Amino acid sequence: MKARAIDAGLIALAAADIYFNPLTDAPAGVAVAVLACAALALRRRFPLLVVALTLPAALVQGALVAPSVALYTLARQSRDRRLLIACAVVASIVGAVPSPFDEDPGDLVSSLVYFGYTVATSAFPVVLGQLVQARQELRQRLVEIEDAKEHERVLHAQAILARERSQLAREMHDVVSHQVSLIAVQAGALQVAAGDPQTREAARTIRSLSVGTLDELRTMVTLLRSSGDDTTELTPQPTLADLRTLVGNSGIEVELSGDLALPVGTPAQRALYRTVQEALTNVRKHAPGASATVEVWHDGKVVGVTVTNGPPSRPSLPLPGARQGLVGLQERADILHGSFESGPTSEGGFQVRMKLPILTE
Repeated sequence: MKARAIDAGLIALAAADIYFNPLTDAPAGVAVAVLACAALALRRRFPLLVVALTLPAALVQGALVAPSVALYTLARQSRDRRLLIACAVVASIVGAVPSPFDEDPGDLVSSLVYFGYTVATSAFPVVLGQLVQARQELRQRLVEIEDAKEHERVLHAQAILARERSQLAREMHDVVSHQVSLIAVQAGALQVAAGDPQTREAARTIRSLSVGTLDELRTMVTLLRSSGDDTTELTPQPTLADLRTLVGNSGIEVELSGDLALPVGTPAQRALYRTVQEALTNVRKHAPGASATVEVWHDGKVVGVTVTNGPPSRPSLPLPGARQGLVGLQERADILHGSFESGPTSEGGFQVRMKLPILTE
């Protein structure tokens, strides 16, 4: 509807241009004027044909609007520069040539001067159309680039979460396999010591199921490990006992406080360790020269760690940061039924806190 309204307005403007400044009232002149105005209705579908149909009106009636609109439409849709230059030159020549109905054609000098004028009037819509076309293409390319970047960010976030889930799966495997192994051992002992045949049979069944569960669990973890290229996942995973080493090797002035021998399970200890590791890494990257405090705490039901750093003492380097490390910590907290918070402090620093329920192994 908007395009039709614009076309109607341009047709009316072209008609007014010829109506108020006609070179002749001859029937042939009126016919070419009507043809030029009507042809503008087809400019979007047949721009080159419309240019050809408006040129007679420029020759006979001195029309300016209709040929300019036709040239602009052609330049906006066509990528052929040679065709556009040819059309502009032809339009300039047609506009400079005296009308066959003109009784005083004038001299050659006036025709050359008028040709310079028509060159300018013909080149302007062509240049304008090309600029609009380039702007549309640039806008489309920018949209494609933004879509590609967004897709890349999504894939990167998914890869980070997948790696974090794989790490958590391995850590949970260590805990589950340990406890299932204990169940199998206790069931085996019960099977040997029990005097009741039903009790021995129940113990044998429990031991058999435990062993089968361990085999299936180990098979699944082996398949997960073999699908990745990161062999560091097979190394022993750190716990709270390794926090002093982490703080000592951080290269930051860090004050560590709290009880590192907390009665919590291995997955929770590793999650708290990773929280301190990620927080100190971010301090080195984004707050150079800042000091930090690491507090490990618990209240009997909840265990947590809080890492707070002050403002940087020197300018930070523009290092990349997609906050995917914080996303991974949030993922760990959700899986372990805890909570994770991060944000700036009122003193210009940054604080990271993770809270987890106390679940002993």
